[in-house]
Amino acid sequence: MENLQEKPKKTKILNYINVFRGLAILLIIMGHTMQFGEQSSMINMLNCEMICGGTALFIFISGFLFQHLSGKYEFKNYMSKKWTNVIMPYLFVSVPGIILCLFCPIAYKNSFAGLDPFIQIPLHLTIGRVHNTPTWFIPMIIIFFLFSWLFLKLEKKGILYKLLPLLFLITIFLPRGVAEYENTLGLDYLMKYWIYVKYIITNFFHFISLYVFGMYCSANKGIIDKFYDKRVLLWILMLLFSAFDIFIQYKYQCSNYTISKIFLTMLVLAYLKHFDELILSHKKINSTLDFIAKYSFGLFFIHWYWFFAYNQLFNLANVIPLIDGNFVFTILIVLMRFLVVAIISLLSLFVMKNILLKLNPEINTRKFLGI
Repeated sequence: MENLQEKPKKTKILNYINVFRGLAILLIIMGHTMQFGEQSSMINMLNCEMICGGTALFIFISGFLFQHLSGKYEFKNYMSKKWTNVIMPYLFVSVPGIILCLFCPIAYKNSFAGLDPFIQIPLHLTIGRVHNTPTWFIPMIIIFFLFSWLFLKLEKKGILYKLLPLLFLITIFLPRGVAEYENTLGLDYLMKYWIYVKYIITNFFHFISLYVFGMYCSANKGIIDKFYDKRVLLWILMLLFSAFDIFIQYKYQCSNYTISKIFLTMLVLAYLKHFDELILSHKKINSTLDFIAKYSFGLFFIHWYWFFAYNQLFNLANVIPLIDGNFVFTILIVLMRFLVVAIISLLSLFVMKNILLKLNPEINTRKFLGI
């Protein structure tokens, strides 16, 4: 008689984490589209402290989901899935950015303009930052993928989470890297490339605490309820660290948005878990948030293109100065830009996904669009 074994059930994604994923991508898009105020002005510092640094939430979620889904972990299979679901769509959605780099090098601020296209393309793809600014995240997250076995080995030995205090200290004292177009002017191409590589490596060490903290919260989900119990303290700490960061920016022209975002991560997670049943009971709200969450990776990939197109169309800078000194009007301008970029990005992904499915109903659209 054939020995029938019941297939192991798929690990279900928790609703509050799914909603968190949708909110995190909206914060990332806000951080790109809603910056305003003259550089180094107090209003710009306040604005950036509030909306920048959303990557920290995204990395926390990556660590949380990695641990949550690690029950059937096998390195080769894990890397195969990451190739299909992360690297392949990254390569596909890089095409518009590569084209813009080659044909609009000045407007698109291509640091490698002038190099042979066959040399430029691998340079762009391995650093992400130039052809599609937010996708520096992909080369960095690949480092996390490659060390996934080590994270789980250290977790199993009871070592990983004991390292969290040290990792948080690294986050505090090793700020995010700087790799803006202006930093590369006048340098040779090799030095330019090294600046971007160093940016990715620096950010790996800067954000490793958030990844491991995500794993810790997944392995100890009960602690999320304690975050809610201590929410007043967390609010106070977040505001204090935000104020301190603004002071550091004002005094020494450096910043570390990630510290306050650690407390924001704990607060958002706490509120979403506490009110999970309430969110689920409001089906329209939950389905909308679920839709955004499902499209979050695709939004991450393509929103920069629409942001660039919007700025070109209306002749806007990435960071908008106060328009005629009018604070309210400037807020409305950047809010409109955020809404337009987010909505058009969603709609374009929806249309592209449905076109691909019409061409081939069996196609895995995640390979192309990340959704």
